[in-house]
Amino acid sequence: MPPASTPARRSAVDVTALLERGRTLATPVLRTAVDRLAPPMDTVAAYHFGWIDAAGNPADGDGGKAVRPALAVLSAEVTGARPEVGVPGAVAVELVHNFSLLHDDLMDGDEQRRHRDTVWKVHGPAQAILVGDALFALANEILLELGTVEAGRATRRLTAASRALIDGQAQDISYEHRDRVSVEECLEMEGNKTGALLAASSSIGAVLGGADDATADALERYGYHLGLSFQAVDDLLGIWGDPEATGKQTWSDLRQRKKSLPVVAALAAGGAASEKLGEMLAADAKSTDFENFSEEEFAARAALIEEAGGRDWTAEEARRQHTVAIEALDAVDMPGRVRDAFAALADFVVVRKR
Repeated sequence: MPPASTPARRSAVDVTALLERGRTLATPVLRTAVDRLAPPMDTVAAYHFGWIDAAGNPADGDGGKAVRPALAVLSAEVTGARPEVGVPGAVAVELVHNFSLLHDDLMDGDEQRRHRDTVWKVHGPAQAILVGDALFALANEILLELGTVEAGRATRRLTAASRALIDGQAQDISYEHRDRVSVEECLEMEGNKTGALLAASSSIGAVLGGADDATADALERYGYHLGLSFQAVDDLLGIWGDPEATGKQTWSDLRQRKKSLPVVAALAAGGAASEKLGEMLAADAKSTDFENFSEEEFAARAALIEEAGGRDWTAEEARRQHTVAIEALDAVDMPGRVRDAFAALADFVVVRKR
């Protein structure tokens, strides 16, 4: 069993370089995959990925944090394989992730992603649906075209993660119309919606490199709990994040009536602030004027969530899930530098601002 990473060793890892490596290795293959799409889906997808602007001119848009491809290529190194072995897995995971973003933006009514208008806003809902479907199909093609036993194993894991992701989105939508959601239900939803795909990202390169199921399962546990930590931070940013950093509106999740972790934790806490918040949110669900609420009204709800302890509880949960993720690495025999990189990526997830 490898020794645990110390904070000093983890802090010595260049996380920016890890993220950039994943992006650099995956992007050319991702572009080639997107080029297979029939017009105009190829152009719409290129806009979504930030490669062109709305007029079709070349652009250098924000392609996201690239955590998933970084994990996929890193996981290949668990087996002693070169990082390039994980590239098909990295691309497949990115395709599934972006399929979900295209559909989620439409379902949630989000008009901005990565500081630009979303695909449905620019190209219409039909194109957002079709391109999302096409990216999902491409993900399986990219893996199965390898024609190896390992590719089949990787595809099964990615398919299971995709189904869980869709379950999570269905739960998320249904929760928006309920007055109360338990903390346990929220964690289950977020484990499906975010944890499952990060679990696949963390293991898929290792599977392509020939890792056995026990190794892949342990890496999935790391990714799953990393996903819960990731989502807890996202939930904090969804209410209190700086729009300049997140690319979303102020109080974004409150505007969408999302039952995110800070909200459900605050409602479960009890006390005066919790009760007042519950009354407000119940009234919001019946309001015919919710779309016209002022900044001050959303700020008042955020203040009650914080007063009831929802913000602090969620920050602590992010740290707890981070610890569980790091501990999962102890079950995997891997080079120390690879373990340090996994741990450093987990640290990055907890301290990010977007």
